[in-house]
Amino acid sequence: MSGNSDKIKYMSVLKNKRNLSKLEFYHTARKMRREIIELLRRDFGIHSRSSAHKSDSNLPKDYYDEDIKHFADNIRTLLRNLMWNITAGNTIYPVNEAELSERRLYQDRAIIACQQLHQEFLFAEDALPVNVSKFVPYIEMINFEEKLLKGWRKANNKLLDEIKNKEGKIQV
Repeated sequence: MSGNSDKIKYMSVLKNKRNLSKLEFYHTARKMRREIIELLRRDFGIHSRSSAHKSDSNLPKDYYDEDIKHFADNIRTLLRNLMWNITAGNTIYPVNEAELSERRLYQDRAIIACQQLHQEFLFAEDALPVNVSKFVPYIEMINFEEKLLKGWRKANNKLLDEIKNKEGKIQV
């Protein structure tokens, strides 16, 4: 066997010319979940929680501990729900309108989870002594994920047309 004939040449596509993969919404959600969980493990980047309000001696020493735990629990739940809804919606390959509606419901719930995450971060900005700029990358990730999910949901329109065409052919 000739060494030259056995080699397969691969051509790479410039990054800016590549299309998003069909599962980009899934991979982005997993990455976002990992990164936000890391932020939660660092207590939102709040240092020296008990000394955050030294000037107000009426506040208990663990004033922010309870709030941080509450926000972290809420965000973890929303991230879990986001992944569950993405997974559930992605496991349905619709062959009729009822299945398409069910898939869309999971897609809608995933988008709702993004909106709820966004709101939870906004409230954390208001309630915790955190530098707002620390949340910007996470808010941007959430917004990007929501955009990807809306694109995934929009692709259902093409599936709906295909389903209607198949049903029309069967009925004729």
